[in-house]
Amino acid sequence: MCRDGNFLAIGSHDNCIYIYGVSDNGRKYARVGKCSGHSSFITHLDWSVNSQFLMSNSGDYEILYWVPSACKQVVSVETTRDIEWATYTCTLGFHVFGVWPEGSDGTDINAACRAHEKKLLSTGDDFGKVHLFSYPCSRFRAPSHVYSGHSSHVTNVDFLCDDSHLISTGGKDTSIMQWRVI
Repeated sequence: MCRDGNFLAIGSHDNCIYIYGVSDNGRKYARVGKCSGHSSFITHLDWSVNSQFLMSNSGDYEILYWVPSACKQVVSVETTRDIEWATYTCTLGFHVFGVWPEGSDGTDINAACRAHEKKLLSTGDDFGKVHLFSYPCSRFRAPSHVYSGHSSHVTNVDFLCDDSHLISTGGKDTSIMQWRVI
């Protein structure tokens, strides 16, 4: 859901993003349209602070930008380069390209989450590790703190609203871990 609460975006396995208008204090949803342009399934979505733009990643490693109210793709770098993002969960993008290890095949990092204070970025990977980076993470092979605990791949990471803790979820180990941020 976008920050102003007027739209909901749903990434689908049919390569599309469905946009819904939200009304009646979140009790009514009406489909506004469909954003088409990806050539693979949608993996991650993030809204801009002003709720005017949407960033999406897909299974074939595309990064696309949208005006969701019109379901139109934005192709101008001048338009997209200075957008301030309300959230940052996309694993692909300028602000996170430093999280990818050398030799990665593009599937090693499953999840990313920027802290609310916009100073930290966490990732969860296929090797059961939770990484903590400085944000933005725009330096090739950026240094990180690495934490172990999961016995299989990490499926998601998210900071609590006050950034005091990080939650990570495991795949085959089906665990939920809470990490204190100090």
